[in-house]
Amino acid sequence: MKKYLFSILLLLFCLGVKSQSKHSTTSAFKSYKGLVMAGYQGWFNSPEDGAGRGWNHYLSHGKFEPGSTNIDVWPDVSEYKKTYKSPFKLADGSDAYLYSSYDASSVETHFKWMQEYGVDGVFVQRFIGNVQRPASRNHNDVVLGNALKFSEKYHRAISVMYDLSGMSAGGDSLVIKDWKHLVDSMKLTNRGNKQTWLYHNGKPLIAVWGVGFNDKRKYGLAEAERIIDFLKNDPVYGGCAVLLGVPTFWREFGNDTEKDPHLHDLLRKVDIVHPWFVGRFNEATYPRFQKLIADDIAWCKTNKVDYVPTIFPGFSWHNMNPRSPQNQIPRNRGKFYWKQINGAIMSGADMLYVAMFDEVDEGTAILKASKNPPVGLSAFVTYEDDIPNDYYLYLTGYAAKMLRKQVPMQENVPPPVHK
Repeated sequence: MKKYLFSILLLLFCLGVKSQSKHSTTSAFKSYKGLVMAGYQGWFNSPEDGAGRGWNHYLSHGKFEPGSTNIDVWPDVSEYKKTYKSPFKLADGSDAYLYSSYDASSVETHFKWMQEYGVDGVFVQRFIGNVQRPASRNHNDVVLGNALKFSEKYHRAISVMYDLSGMSAGGDSLVIKDWKHLVDSMKLTNRGNKQTWLYHNGKPLIAVWGVGFNDKRKYGLAEAERIIDFLKNDPVYGGCAVLLGVPTFWREFGNDTEKDPHLHDLLRKVDIVHPWFVGRFNEATYPRFQKLIADDIAWCKTNKVDYVPTIFPGFSWHNMNPRSPQNQIPRNRGKFYWKQINGAIMSGADMLYVAMFDEVDEGTAILKASKNPPVGLSAFVTYEDDIPNDYYLYLTGYAAKMLRKQVPMQENVPPPVHK
């Protein structure tokens, strides 16, 4: 009898806990598997956009003028409803314009492109260092709110990626506080069972990036574990699936990874392992990393967690770091990007993460880039003459179809479609 009563009480407790949850039961996007998602920085501003952040992320060392900028790729803004005049000039002497991520119309343009080209969705980046400052938090909340709105309008998957870079010791409390704020104020994951929030393993997926790196961060595995435990186990705000962003050589504790075996204990707690590859290889050295992906996937299968590799179209951050050569990792007409896409799928990856949708700072953006950037003291990377400005959106959508076996595997990069 006592055993029977205990079972009844346990069932009632579990039902009560479930009823407290702030999350909808499911979503239109039930799994990351079969999807190609991109990172979405959403961090660009103009002095006239109302955010009070100046030329944020366009400027370098406090200045935004010819010879001083943070970006290596100039975005093509011909399709944006609202743009802002910059201090830069085009070859014909006319003013060069830029967009602001703070404008809802800019975010809508991006999600419209995602739908048009078949990019499945984005992880909106959220730097925990930024949400402590009112102006930065307001900007991030506005961008995320607009992204949620347009993810629904254009039926794209969406999630948040907490980037812990710059977080102090004990900063896990800030992440937890911010997640509660977002869930309560925006109802991120409680928009009904047809919502566009990305789910995985039957739970809303949250990404936490920047765990296990050995670059002398102020926080460590203890903070990461408290964040993971909260997101997975809190009866009201938890019940989430967690993607954990880790260094390239996480599995063997290589040269970018903290030598603490507890990292693997954390990875066994989460749902998806996500190593960072940007800048680690070029087209010639990639084969070594294809083997690494296959070995990573084998570890994940043994330990019953999923795995998503990073792919990126190229890399250049000369204007941000003048000692670095411009076009450091060339795109080579999409061949570098396509080699990674093929390599990841052939190695067994069943989901992909693109770095990034809009990061023109490090030259990894897949959004439409200008074929006619400003001239003068600052130089910008442009695509080859025969490569259209939307080529990397097109390739990303094609990769998603190939991942889902909707089109056959194609070893050679698909030719551009000129509109």
